Amino acid sequence: MERKKWTREETILALALYCKIPFGRISKSNPQIQKMADLLGRNPSALSMKMCNFGRFDPELSSRGVKGLQHGSKLDQEVWEEFYQDMERLYCEAEKVVASNDILLTAEEQTELIIPEGVNVETRGSSRRGQAFFRSTVLSAYNNTCCITGIDIPRLLQASHIKSWSASDPTTERNNPTNGLCLNYLHHRAFDEGYITIDTDYRIVVSKEIKDRCTMQVYQDYFVKYDGKKIALPQRFLPNKDMIRQHNMLYSFLPFS
Repeated sequence: MERKKWTREETILALALYCKIPFGRISKSNPQIQKMADLLGRNPSALSMKMCNFGRFDPELSSRGVKGLQHGSKLDQEVWEEFYQDMERLYCEAEKVVASNDILLTAEEQTELIIPEGVNVETRGSSRRGQAFFRSTVLSAYNNTCCITGIDIPRLLQASHIKSWSASDPTTERNNPTNGLCLNYLHHRAFDEGYITIDTDYRIVVSKEIKDRCTMQVYQDYFVKYDGKKIALPQRFLPNKDMIRQHNMLYSFLPFS
């Protein structure tokens, strides 16, 4: 039988799913892949192979000596180059293709987020889904592990914006996973408040002000012990250094150690 050629729309969906699933978990037995394959009328093995084709373009995988499959199509490269640096548009395009949001986002992923005040009713639904995709993509990149503490319980983790949601460009930055860090709830809030930051070498910097806000034991156990240590870097979507510099400058009034 003649092989059914992959369409642009199918390839976009495969890339969106590739961005959500850690490379090491791409397999025909993955339930998310099985569900997407059923939607596309393809077998899970074919979809897994299509997703692995993108690995050969992935710079973060290459830096770790990991190679994707080497026999992809020209369309794979075209879709990769068009969307890999524009996750916001990738999600929007993927959402247009699928009739059901839970193909890309589970019900749990869609209900875990709170949209900041001021978002109008007309855009609230799409904003929620975009943020859910951002969260799942960031957590996937960090293998569902806090980049500071190593906590690996997904329900205790959040995708923290380096450049705040309200200050980010809604089309290029707000849901861009390079604007994200996987953090536990405590360190996410501390990062948002400027009590901690990271520098462009991806090392943690702790503000001395936090010392006056908590007991010495809390300061030692949850903050100063991480000062100067390098965060665990993601498998893909390295934190954007320009956004890191902006976070550093925003909280420059705080006396960092």
